[in-house]
Amino acid sequence: MTADAIRIERPTTNSKLFAHTRWDAFPAAAGFFCLAYFLGLYFLFPHAPLRVMLILGFVYSLMVNANINGVGHNFIHNPFFRSKLLNRFFGLTQSIACCFSQTYYDAVHMQHHKGNSDRQDEHGDTIDWLSIYRHGHDGDAENPWSYVFLSFFRDDVGAMRKELRKRKNGDVFWGNLELAAFATTLLAMAIIVPTKPIHFINWRFMLFFLTFWYLGHCFSYLNGYYRHYGANPDKPIAWGVSSYGKIYNWLFFYNGYHAEHHFRPKVHWTKMGKFRQSIEELQKRERVRTIKRAHMLGFLDPDLPKRGQRSAHVESAEPSISG
Repeated sequence: MTADAIRIERPTTNSKLFAHTRWDAFPAAAGFFCLAYFLGLYFLFPHAPLRVMLILGFVYSLMVNANINGVGHNFIHNPFFRSKLLNRFFGLTQSIACCFSQTYYDAVHMQHHKGNSDRQDEHGDTIDWLSIYRHGHDGDAENPWSYVFLSFFRDDVGAMRKELRKRKNGDVFWGNLELAAFATTLLAMAIIVPTKPIHFINWRFMLFFLTFWYLGHCFSYLNGYYRHYGANPDKPIAWGVSSYGKIYNWLFFYNGYHAEHHFRPKVHWTKMGKFRQSIEELQKRERVRTIKRAHMLGFLDPDLPKRGQRSAHVESAEPSISG
C-alpha cells in the first residue's frame, strides 16, 4: 500500500440542516452547552460558595480544552451545517463560549497543517506557528512548561489577519465580529454584577474567570504538545501522535486519532476509526507513535522519549512511506 492509494470515505446525508451527517448534532450540542455553562458561571458566581465556584471554574477550563480541540477543531475541517450563515452563527457562539475567535483559530490551525509541527529552518523559523520546535533549541522540542504557559501570549493577531485577508471570503469581517462579540460580553460581565439589586464593577468574577479561562487555554496547549511530541516531522504518516482511549475520543470527537488526522485532515470524525483500520499496517511499518493516555496526560506515558533523545529516536525510524 502507498500513501497515494489510500481512499478516504466521506459521510453523506439527506439532512437539510447538517452538511455531512446528523451525528454532527452531538459536537454542535456540546458547543452550545459550553456557551450555556460559561453564561451560567457568570450568573451563579454571586450566589454560590467560593469552593463550589472553584470546582465549576476548573470544569470550565477542561471544557475550553475539549471545545477547542474537539468541537471547534472538527468544525474547521468539516463545518457542521449546510447553511453558510448558520456556520457563521455557530462560530460566533463558540467564540463567546471560549472567549476567542473561531475564525482566527481557523487561520492558526490551517497554518498548523501547512507546517505539521515542523522543525526550524535555516533562519530559525517554522511554518507552523504552533510547532513545538518553534521556540526550541538545538533542533529539539521546546520545554513543555514554557510551551504550555507561554504559548497563550505568543499569538500574532496581525499575522492571522493577514492570512484571513488572503481568502477574500469575508473571514476578516467575521473574525473581527467574533473578537468584538466576546470582548463586549466580557466587558458587560466586568461592569454588571447580576444581583438584585444590580451592582457594578464585577472584579471578583473577572479575577475568577480569567484565571480559569487562561488555564483552559493552557490545557489546550498541553494537549497540542503531546499530540506531536515524539512524532516525526519528516514523515506525513507520522506527523502526529495518536491516543485511542474510547472515553477520551468520545469527549474530543476522535481528535485522539491525531496521526491519522494529520495524514488526511479532511477525514470526518465519524470515519476516523475505519480510516485507522485501513492504514494500520502502514503505520506499524513507519513506526507511528502512539500513547496510552489522553494527550493532556501524555507526560505520564511510560515510554516518553527524553527531549535530548528525541532526534535520535526520529532518525532511527524507517522505511519511507513510498516503500
